[in-house]
Amino acid sequence: AASGLEISMPAVLEVEFGGTARIECNFYIPENASYTYIDWFYVDRSNRQVRLYHVTSSGVLEDDTDYKKRLSLGPDKALTISSVTMQDARTFVCQVGAGSYGVGENSTELSVYKVPETPEIEPNPGGISVQSSEIPQIAKCLSKNSFPPPNITWHKNGEQLHARENQVTIQSTLTRESSGLYTVSSTLYAPVTRKDRHSQYHCTVHYWLRGQRHTLDSRGVKVNIFYPAEHLKLKVVSSSALVKEGDNVTLVCEADGNPPPVFSFLKKELNTWQDLSSLAEPDSGILILHDVNKSSSGTYRCQSLDLDDMTQREEDVNLIVNYIEGVRVKMEPSSTLHEGDSVTLSCDAHSPVALKYHWRDEKGKKVAEGNQLSLHNLTFESSNNFSCKVMAPSVPGLEQSKQVSVAVEGKPRIVAISSPLYVRPDEVVNLTCKAIAFPRPKVQWSINGTAHEYMDKKHIASNLTVRVSQDLLQAGAKCRVSNSLGVSEKHIQLVDQKSTAESQGVIIVAIIVAILVVAVLGAVIYFLHKKGKIPCGRAGKQDITKPEARKDKIVVEVKSDKLSEEAGLLQGANGEKRPAADQ
Repeated sequence: AASGLEISMPAVLEVEFGGTARIECNFYIPENASYTYIDWFYVDRSNRQVRLYHVTSSGVLEDDTDYKKRLSLGPDKALTISSVTMQDARTFVCQVGAGSYGVGENSTELSVYKVPETPEIEPNPGGISVQSSEIPQIAKCLSKNSFPPPNITWHKNGEQLHARENQVTIQSTLTRESSGLYTVSSTLYAPVTRKDRHSQYHCTVHYWLRGQRHTLDSRGVKVNIFYPAEHLKLKVVSSSALVKEGDNVTLVCEADGNPPPVFSFLKKELNTWQDLSSLAEPDSGILILHDVNKSSSGTYRCQSLDLDDMTQREEDVNLIVNYIEGVRVKMEPSSTLHEGDSVTLSCDAHSPVALKYHWRDEKGKKVAEGNQLSLHNLTFESSNNFSCKVMAPSVPGLEQSKQVSVAVEGKPRIVAISSPLYVRPDEVVNLTCKAIAFPRPKVQWSINGTAHEYMDKKHIASNLTVRVSQDLLQAGAKCRVSNSLGVSEKHIQLVDQKSTAESQGVIIVAIIVAILVVAVLGAVIYFLHKKGKIPCGRAGKQDITKPEARKDKIVVEVKSDKLSEEAGLLQGANGEKRPAADQ
């Protein structure tokens, strides 16, 4: 200051690890005089100054040091250091020689920092028991590659934890790496309770940068807490609200302990308990009962055993399986039924719930509701197969059916034959006979032929193939149907088609001739009437003659009982009948 030479430099320069440091050396020489030289030094651990550069008007001389490949000098004579390491954290000196104004120097302390990496946290991998006699390890936190060394704090559910004797312990370890950076490890020890199964832990790294405090948080973690069960629940799971026979039922046993306890299933049989654990799914607390029935009803028990403290709990549940059993149909009267009889069918069943009944015939048509079905005027043709369907309205899907057959017995009744049958001599024809009866009847023919017998619904039918002979035409055939209750017979008449045709021809010719005669007679009478030669009166009997009649003239006698017939023939030209007196 006495000489007037002034040199100014920053007292401290902070540079991030791996970055570039630029240290300026600003100086003032009075009267605008020039410097004689500028030297740059660094101060080693022995507090000795080691020169880096010597700058004069004739040039720049770089000394051979460890910095040689990382140094550069700017036009303003500022010193630049690249790829800054932790060893560069030292004092750098700028010395200026100004001739008659003397020599001056100043220095800058280079401070190197490294922002820590995001902290890594690992919870206790084995889990922690609430009944642990020692304060357990909760988690570890690791902060790598920082400078200067950071601090680590612990937080539970967002609140910072502080070390307390016999409660919370925090152990930290500081390691300096070969790079000069620091790694900090911190371990949290704290007691846990059942509630901590939901707690979340994280660690925070605190570091300083340019005089300000900064933080980095780890991810949050949960710790696997082991605790015994406090509550045990056994429930019945089924596809329907009310269990019915045939359902699959699942018994689910649940405990609120961790890890889940060992489950056992039992069923009460009289005064003992039957072990069903072999039927349960291993280590699941689930027992599936397939296709349950009445005997599946009863009391079931689930037992839990905590292996941590060997405590045991148990819970019971009652399973009610709704069922329908003993479906039976009673028939009154129970004696043999015949055509024309009446019968009443009664359906009955047993169930723990209310039942509803309805009846269907063999075609599936609903014929009645209620537990009774009355049938009247029975015939062979009546439906003889009925179904009683029993349902439980309060238990959807619970139903059973019982089939019953109503047999109407009686002697055969022939319902159809092929008679009369028009045939030609020596022709091969089929004779048909159809009957109904129960027990099933037997069909016999009075003549020989090839018989084919088959069932047509409830009827038995027989077709007999024969050749028409003269004897068959004369005698015909007889169908005989019989069973143990009687016999029915019917005769089949065979008619010769040729004879029938001739007879029919003669009859037709006679009818035609009769019609022609009547028509001609009517025309003659009508013609004579028009000519006035036939006066007609109202008397029951009249003589119709000409005034000068000869003895050989024809006399026509008309009787009153023929008037109506003749009136039908003698109509007027307009199509209306005339009175008998005018004809």
